[in-house]
Amino acid sequence: MPNESLGREELVAWKSSLPINYYDDDHHLRHVLDAWATPARRSALDGTLSRFGHVVATEIEPAVVTLEQHREFPRHVPYDAVGQRIERIDFHPARDVVSSRVWDSGLVHATDPFEQAALFYLLSHVGEGGVACPVVCTVGLGRAVARRGSAVLQDRYLQGLRSATYDGALRGSQFLTEVQGGSDVGANEVVADDDENHPGAYRLRGEKWFCSVIDADLFAITARPRHAPAGTRGLGLFLVPRTLDGVSPNGFRIRQLKDKLGTRALASAEIDLDGAVGWPIGDVTEGFKVAVQDLLNTSRWLNAVGSTGLMRRAYLEAMGFVQHRTAFGTPLAARPIIREQLATMKMHSYAALSSTFALTSLQSAIDAGVAGDREVAVHRFLVNANKYVTSAAATDVVHRGIELLGGNGTIESFSPLPRLYRDAVVYESWEGTHNVLCAQIQRDFQRLGLLEEVVAWIRTLLVAGPHHLAEPVSEALDAVVTGVRWTLVEPDERLGYFRRYVDDLMRLVQAATMIHELAHDGTDAAAVAQLFVATYVLRDLDALCPPLANAALGDDLS
Repeated sequence: MPNESLGREELVAWKSSLPINYYDDDHHLRHVLDAWATPARRSALDGTLSRFGHVVATEIEPAVVTLEQHREFPRHVPYDAVGQRIERIDFHPARDVVSSRVWDSGLVHATDPFEQAALFYLLSHVGEGGVACPVVCTVGLGRAVARRGSAVLQDRYLQGLRSATYDGALRGSQFLTEVQGGSDVGANEVVADDDENHPGAYRLRGEKWFCSVIDADLFAITARPRHAPAGTRGLGLFLVPRTLDGVSPNGFRIRQLKDKLGTRALASAEIDLDGAVGWPIGDVTEGFKVAVQDLLNTSRWLNAVGSTGLMRRAYLEAMGFVQHRTAFGTPLAARPIIREQLATMKMHSYAALSSTFALTSLQSAIDAGVAGDREVAVHRFLVNANKYVTSAAATDVVHRGIELLGGNGTIESFSPLPRLYRDAVVYESWEGTHNVLCAQIQRDFQRLGLLEEVVAWIRTLLVAGPHHLAEPVSEALDAVVTGVRWTLVEPDERLGYFRRYVDDLMRLVQAATMIHELAHDGTDAAAVAQLFVATYVLRDLDALCPPLANAALGDDLS
């Protein structure tokens, strides 16, 4: 057979080998759910997750490919045919296919964090896809309205925000960033004045710089009431409907859509507010607190979930490729250097899923009202630190997948990895850059004494774990804690050091959560945990070389 025919047959075989159900194919997700969710909750999810895992692979992925490969990106339509301002965003019809399948899965409607996280993880196998951000924003706004909104806001909007179908959905968004401040939300200058025509409402005026989901039905916008103090203490959070009459824009004008590196099927814009009518979500003096607790924390939690889905998809693509591809007369999968790359990808994927579902268990306890002080403290740390390390790891893992595919890995029509890579880079800045998150963690350690609670929580996870894994993690924890405390003595000067210690501390968190999960059956979880501890705790330079890498890959290369 000619070499070119053989090579093409290898590629066809690779494509044919990829899963058509991302849940049924993922034994590790089931293992992690067994470890963190209650047995009743766990068993109730199987059917829902299996159905959606098939939908993502066979319906949502092809629709996202259509949007990306044909460059069918959002288009701003400021006026209708007779010149009336409408500020509409037009999308390719495939966007509605994606959105309807996602909403109909129950992801937005669900109130159980485990169900939302598992569904969002499966969805994220396609990247952002023009829908992940709208889902996250809608879930966060639904939480804010349910917890803080007035009876009027709840009656008017909550059912739509938690719709079980796309046809009845109200999609949410959140506009916090302004050009002069960026991540420094306390520098925001959009103002809010009392609205004489709508009791209890305000009129918002000013500019918002980064507004994703600009096509949403409801905007959550920070603004400063007249005579309110400077900084974040003076900000209110307002729910602003897109339109008050069903046609005309509610006091806003879109300047332009953002031309982004990734998440290209998602409409992000700059807008001017000129008397937009909005209602406070919660007390108008606590807007920033509401924004952080209900919007940003939700986004950071689900951002980490999304990063784990990106990693899993990259691993599936790379693993399938090397199993079917030969080079220089040798199967790629037989080469130790290839196995080391795959083992590294798998290790980061497992670690991220583990720490993220540990965070999900804390979120579940908080939502149920059964979380103690320690759980609340650890959640405050982990929601920020986990978002930081998982988003950075996702970019690295997808990049490694591209490398394993060689030049083909950069071709948009050949694999999803270029799309996933672009999205991963955006996920790193979504709801907080790494430096902003590390600075927040440092402030929390100083003001709230979170470090001791985090350390105690880690040690509880290690209690039932295998001694040969738990002991080195416990010993390393002592050294990291000493380093963290040193950085808190002069926080401004030592913030750079602190970020490195956050990396180290989160490696220990991930090791501890993986060790905790070993009490439940996992096909290859023990081998991956051992590789992770050897690499990041013992810092064994030979850890990735056989046999640990081969053991971690388990049956994946059979």
